Amino acid sequence: MDMQKLAEEIIEGKRLTRKDDLSFFLDCDLDDLCKGADKIREHFVGDKVDLCSIINGRSGRCPEDCKYCAQSAHHHTDCEVYGFLPEEQIIEACKMNEREGVDRFSIVTAGKALTGEEFEKAIHAYETMKKECRIDLCASMGFLTREQLHRLHEAGVSSYHHNIETSKRYFPQICTTHTYEQKIATLKMVKEEGMYVCSGGIIGMGETWEDRIDMAVSLFECGVDSIPINSLMPIKGTPLENLERISEPDILRTVALFRYINPKADIRLGAGRALLTNDGELAFESGVSATITGNMLTTVACATIRSDKKMLEGIGRNVTPEYEKTQKTAK
Repeated sequence: MDMQKLAEEIIEGKRLTRKDDLSFFLDCDLDDLCKGADKIREHFVGDKVDLCSIINGRSGRCPEDCKYCAQSAHHHTDCEVYGFLPEEQIIEACKMNEREGVDRFSIVTAGKALTGEEFEKAIHAYETMKKECRIDLCASMGFLTREQLHRLHEAGVSSYHHNIETSKRYFPQICTTHTYEQKIATLKMVKEEGMYVCSGGIIGMGETWEDRIDMAVSLFECGVDSIPINSLMPIKGTPLENLERISEPDILRTVALFRYINPKADIRLGAGRALLTNDGELAFESGVSATITGNMLTTVACATIRSDKKMLEGIGRNVTPEYEKTQKTAK
């Protein structure tokens, strides 16, 4: 397969589907694959890198049995356990990320779904952030109802994150307390609400290359806007603790093939950037157009955000958020 020719065909309108034989992704030349992926990225997304940051709004005691997760009550890890954070702490983190020039900020909560009093606290926090901040707001709170998604949207949340994690075939090997179909149904509700849809998964959990390709196609079929690709960092006390860490070439091949299959989406680096050279510099030249930045659990993240921006600017990427551009134009 001529990867450069395929890249041009995708730029001209061709789309890869479930009906196509996509096995060429497994053995095509990696350099050619990555160059083609970056050409597609440049055409459809441009040089802007979308930076997002998260705060762990509620931690631990999750009733779900996801085999990779330190926060599952089914596993024995050193995970910190606490209820929904005080609003002041969330607002402080949001404002810090805005000062540092991050594009969007998300509250992420452990558990199957955020409900009751804690959901009401989240709504109030988002309403406050919407009034006091310009940064885009995101949420990741599990299996919410259509009404809950609408209330978040009204409170100022413009994007919702909900990973499908892996392929439909492999999903039962990773989680048994909820289904892949429930994941897809949630994504459809987010899409129908008119929010920016963020969904991806984790690679290196024992899945096959065919599973990775299937996940990429499923996300394309759902019309996902942002695809976070996390590389498993095995955690002691989880069922996957002894898995060998995925290699950098395999990560690069994965992000590149995701770009071919999802040409217009933000392909976003998530967990596992420590497995990549210079925190993923090669990945940003292989089709990646976004990343999670900063410290996921605390508000002391300035140096990490700044080093990310320095690296990205060094390879010619634009890391200025839209709200800063608007402010400069207004002046």
